[in-house]
Amino acid sequence: MSSRERRSTADSQARARDRSLLEGLRRGEDEAFRALVDANTGPMLAVARRFLRNEDDARDAVQDAYLSAFRSIDRFEGDALLSTWLHRIVVNACLMRLRTRRRRPETSIEDLLPGFLENGRLAVSQSAKRDRADHVLEARQQRALVTDAIDRLPDIYRTVLILRDIEGFDTEQTAGVLELSVPAVKTRLHRARQALKELLDRQVFDRLEAAKNQDSAPLVQTAEEVDHEMP
Repeated sequence: MSSRERRSTADSQARARDRSLLEGLRRGEDEAFRALVDANTGPMLAVARRFLRNEDDARDAVQDAYLSAFRSIDRFEGDALLSTWLHRIVVNACLMRLRTRRRRPETSIEDLLPGFLENGRLAVSQSAKRDRADHVLEARQQRALVTDAIDRLPDIYRTVLILRDIEGFDTEQTAGVLELSVPAVKTRLHRARQALKELLDRQVFDRLEAAKNQDSAPLVQTAEEVDHEMP
């Protein structure tokens, strides 16, 4: 069986499971609701955490998404998998929270972009540090750096970046969801990527400096001890 045939078979099986589950949901069966929640809460929570930087907010968004899904289950036509449908709903729930929650003072995107001197050169450039970073940071640390950097972006830029680069929305879909023009999405995405790159460069440099200081600390301590022991 070819890979295409295997994918087709898996898709057919998933749709058959969805049809059975959907029938149970529409009949109000508790077992069907539990099955839906058990299968989808993890992925939905992962999506919500990417949008909302607070764990409680993320869990509330997932709950909002389930309530919305259960209320509209009779209108679900089955043109997509249930998991895909729930993904769209939780994204919308997160965006709604971002729009309506009380705004906090945020860092300006300008403060996160690279700075330039009058002669056009970068005021701070860490590009030379990247090769060394590969030898210092493990994969888990790198993921933590990226997550932290994305979390520091202002909401209007972070949301565009997440939709386009993480959730896989195209430019037109992103514009529709956020009620923005296509040029505005492209501009925000470009600036978000620039700011993310600069933040990652800074964090990698800080980690390198911290690692270097840790490596030198025992030598300094030893030298001081030797100095005290000398007559």
